[in-house]
Amino acid sequence: MPSKKIIDLLGDKASYLLEHKSTAIEKSTITLPSPNHVEEIWVNSNRSNQVLRSLQTLLSHGRLADTGFCSIFPVDQGIEHSGGSAFAPNPIYFDPENIIKLAIEGGCNAVASTYGVLGIMSRKYAHRIPFIVKINHNEFLSLPNRYDQTMFGTVRSAWNMGAVAVGATIYWGSAESTRQLKEVAEAFELAHELGMATILWCYTRNNGFKVDGVDYHTAADFTGQANHLGVTLQADIIKQKLPTNNGGYLATKHGKTSPLVYEKLTTDHPIDLCRYQVLNCYAGRVGLINSGGESKGTSDLADSVYTAVINKRAGGMGLILGRKAFQRPMKEGIELLHATQDVYLDKDITVA
Repeated sequence: MPSKKIIDLLGDKASYLLEHKSTAIEKSTITLPSPNHVEEIWVNSNRSNQVLRSLQTLLSHGRLADTGFCSIFPVDQGIEHSGGSAFAPNPIYFDPENIIKLAIEGGCNAVASTYGVLGIMSRKYAHRIPFIVKINHNEFLSLPNRYDQTMFGTVRSAWNMGAVAVGATIYWGSAESTRQLKEVAEAFELAHELGMATILWCYTRNNGFKVDGVDYHTAADFTGQANHLGVTLQADIIKQKLPTNNGGYLATKHGKTSPLVYEKLTTDHPIDLCRYQVLNCYAGRVGLINSGGESKGTSDLADSVYTAVINKRAGGMGLILGRKAFQRPMKEGIELLHATQDVYLDKDITVA
């Protein structure tokens, strides 16, 4: 029986999520997270010894160390949105040191942030918690607004500050996606040459993905394909938003799909929709971490546990959770991070 706290936080969704049996994609057909993830998957690949060491360092830190699961604390919203919108609720996080302190006290596997945030504190903290440098961003000050990920520095700079991994975003489906694909592919190749792991934020972005008032940017079929493109770039971990619906291909009448995606490989259950995302990550060989999403206030703790349960039971590797933790007092942020990690530590919450 899962812990009472987790059951209480799930509320009336507890049995719906915790008792679900997935029959669309059997768990026996996918690779599940394991304490031996690096030895079972990556030693068979073209990743170098240095990359294997970086991946193992990432997976052997924090409260989830050596479980096969991963809890990453990301803070890039000061660029992706604005410093004011991100940090006004809790101005201590304008100071980069507090970002890193929260990641450490929160028991995270790693902290992911900008060149500036990690660089200014690297000598003090690079040996204390794994660094993931986010190398591209959507600069959001231009008028009119642009939605385009551009490089903010070099991969070698991330390596020099002691990072174990680099992260990047591609807006799949956007007019700029071909250029972003090329830039990120080259950056990831160099990161691997230098011995760093790679994490790809696989987001979809196109106004055409909204049809008759329904937003399909987080449809399982679209996000699944985004993941499949991401692993093709040799990302070592895929970061994706939790699916909220399905049928993006059908609604937009765009691209190619199969009726079997909707009739056999998915259902309308959120765990099954997320499992389709896992399936597209080379059947789970590349770990899937889902996004914690924006802060909505009092529901953040329950929402985070909800997302963690879906990710874990679908066969995912963990969560990347930021705003829900840093847009509140540090003590509460730590408690929220621990609560989501407790889902992955709870042996009674199993893969569906």
